[in-house]
Amino acid sequence: MMAKARLRSRMAQIGPPIVVAAVLIGLWEAFVKARDIQPFLLPAPSLIWDQFWAFDDKIWEATKVSGTNALVGLVFGTAAGVLGALVASRFRLFRDMALPVAAALNTMPIIALAPMFNNMFSSTSPVPRRLVVTIVVFFPVFLNILKGLTQVDATHVELMRSYASSDSHVLRKLRLPNALPFLFTSLKIAASLAVIAAVVAEYFGGAQNGLGSRITSAVSNSANGRAWAYVVAACALGLTFYLISLVLERLAMPWQAKRRGAT
Repeated sequence: MMAKARLRSRMAQIGPPIVVAAVLIGLWEAFVKARDIQPFLLPAPSLIWDQFWAFDDKIWEATKVSGTNALVGLVFGTAAGVLGALVASRFRLFRDMALPVAAALNTMPIIALAPMFNNMFSSTSPVPRRLVVTIVVFFPVFLNILKGLTQVDATHVELMRSYASSDSHVLRKLRLPNALPFLFTSLKIAASLAVIAAVVAEYFGGAQNGLGSRITSAVSNSANGRAWAYVVAACALGLTFYLISLVLERLAMPWQAKRRGAT
């Protein structure tokens, strides 16, 4: 009975998105066919599907390149955000200085960062794109972790102080557990941002072997169906990163999943 209940719960969660996606794709196909819209304006889903499998090897290679850049940037950006938040939560002066700098970095457009980093490093190096992803990821992780470390119940802090707990003990036993949900919230946001930043950074020079550069090349050759196939691969990559963050959250905080199930 429990297994059937879990299966029904899973189907209730994933069923509606699948149905909505199928309906939208069907309407898209019917609209293109009924209005006889040319592929250079809007390719039909069937054409995109054919192009996807016709160039599956090239799409896979480009996805691996963009996925690697996104993953490396995500790891380094998350690590920098967590370390920065730990220092900022401990030293108020550093927090007051770091917040405006982090906000300024967050407002810098990729169109400005990518060419600048391409000039600093080799044109064939993946470092510029990974640096762009690192900067994009840093701000949401830093801000959310800092909030989790500082917004703790004052009663809990006073209780631990009454037991003569040191700052490091309060950090391990109170602040870090309180920041764990904030970490995975920021990670779910940063996972999608990492893929977007990695793909967009490829539009501004460097090696022409990622999804972004392949999309540009296909559009310039009027192969819009192939360009949309690369876009589908980028969407799938972003969803994969997001699902991995959900799995990590479930593994790190299994009580959250039980609480949602009970609800």
